[in-house]
Amino acid sequence: MTSTPTTTSTEGRPTVSHSRPALAILALAVGGFTIGTTEFMTMGVLPEIADGVDVSVPSAGHVISAYAIGVVVGVPILAFFGAALPRRGMLVGLMGAYAAFNLLSAAAPNYEVLTAARFLDGLPHGAYFGVASLVAASLVPPDRRGRAIASVMLGLSVANVVGVPLATFLGQQVGWRSTYLLGGLLALATVVMVLAAVPSIPGDSEASGRREAREFFGNLQVWLTMGVGAVGFGGMFAVYSYIAKTVTDVGDLDRGTVPVFVLALGLGMVAGTWAAGELAAWSVYRSLLGSGIAGIVLMLVYWVVAPAGWWLLPVAFMVTAVGSVLVINLQLRLMDVAGNAVTLGAAMNHAALNIANALGAWLGGLVIAGGYGYRAPALVGAGLAAVGVVILVVSALLHRRTQLIATS
Repeated sequence: MTSTPTTTSTEGRPTVSHSRPALAILALAVGGFTIGTTEFMTMGVLPEIADGVDVSVPSAGHVISAYAIGVVVGVPILAFFGAALPRRGMLVGLMGAYAAFNLLSAAAPNYEVLTAARFLDGLPHGAYFGVASLVAASLVPPDRRGRAIASVMLGLSVANVVGVPLATFLGQQVGWRSTYLLGGLLALATVVMVLAAVPSIPGDSEASGRREAREFFGNLQVWLTMGVGAVGFGGMFAVYSYIAKTVTDVGDLDRGTVPVFVLALGLGMVAGTWAAGELAAWSVYRSLLGSGIAGIVLMLVYWVVAPAGWWLLPVAFMVTAVGSVLVINLQLRLMDVAGNAVTLGAAMNHAALNIANALGAWLGGLVIAGGYGYRAPALVGAGLAAVGVVILVVSALLHRRTQLIATS
């Protein structure tokens, strides 16, 4: 495919002349579906993984943390190395690596290799979403950029409704290695679709990752906002990571019900993502504060209801719904406080949320290993959500103080 002509919008941003932007955005969304399915399916088959590599379930939970740490490490690739590279080539390279490391996970002979493979597989995660968002925005008129980026992210939500439950069922029936094989095949399909549908788009030759990083990381509000995500969102992962054993060992339900609970978690994410847009139009800060407080309450309810079997289902739905409201509004707030480093702000939100992934799964595993049972991660989650609310309030107070000083 030859290089596609570019023009400049009225806002000074590059746009790309392309006859089939919807097909190109669909290809990018398939990549989001692939990443979403792969990231969350591990949680649904964690007991099977533990048995397969001969470790305890809490130890197996560390493979979730390893992936999340990989995301955090990989995100700066976008700012420092990726901005000037051709967009389509970078997307293909990132998803090709994603496929390779999923296949390595499927073939891992032991726990150590599996953990390393999961870390490596996390590296392309944030960079892919950052580049895919830039490409999607360049394919449509300026007034449709938001919808284009949302369409890419929709693949992530759909993954939690369709891909993750199906992968969980597949892993239970065929074996946990089949889930990573599925992830590898989906990634290869994404590579084919990107090559076929996404135009060749040059990178930003004037990009300076160092300059953007200096502005971004020198901003206190950026650090506080990422802190809300890195800590406050960890509560959701503290319970999601061990949902399978909570349902079977605490709720006394059959193993075959686990995909139903995983589906409820995915539906909660879709509902929360939709609600987040409406709430953001009202107030980003109030939405963050309300979702944080609601998260604390829901985690406590989760702890109470967990032994009641099916009664846990609507609570699990609400946990991810409220968590999704937090995620979307954190994205908006981070972009607001990032100044001119908006691209890095969008990418670093994925890093913060995956720190939450690692922290929640790790702390949840610690309390389980300490003998407190599979309900205990919910209490950990309530604590993490509370710390997130405190950081958010501090951020707001400092912002207000800065404004008062500026106007005095």
